[in-house]
Amino acid sequence: MKFIEKVFEWLLWEGRLFILTAVIFGMIGAVILFVVASADIYHVAHYTYEIMSTNAPQPENFHEKIVGEIIGAVDLYLIAVVMLLFSFGLYELFISKIDPAEHSESSGILKIKDLDQLKDKLAKVIIMVLIVSFFKRVINMEYNGALEMLYLSLSILALGLALYFMHKGSEQH
Repeated sequence: MKFIEKVFEWLLWEGRLFILTAVIFGMIGAVILFVVASADIYHVAHYTYEIMSTNAPQPENFHEKIVGEIIGAVDLYLIAVVMLLFSFGLYELFISKIDPAEHSESSGILKIKDLDQLKDKLAKVIIMVLIVSFFKRVINMEYNGALEMLYLSLSILALGLALYFMHKGSEQH
């Protein structure tokens, strides 16, 4: 019976290595998102250069289009950061500490001590993704009355309060 218990415990312990699939594909997803976001920024820069190099008048909604595209790229960058945090956190929690990170003098944002800390960091970045997505949609909205402007103002106030409490909560840790 002791032999079966040891084999079972060994299988359970080594089973944690399946997390490497999430780590690897999370990193691949992050790299893909960084490449796509960078390509989007490049296309916006190229488009802007083409428009500005000609003396023709700017197209309708030129500024809104450029700002919307850049905000979309920032959104992708933030989602890539979520994927990186997720991958680094899973690796540190279940596999091993990352030695270069331990000896690095850079920010400790990638150092994860427990699952709650990983969830907290992911939640903060996800909230930022949602805020950026909100502002991307707001840029392209048409406002047809004072009530819609009031809703927009209340939404921005709610987002500001969320950021305030999110920041205030991180000061206590």
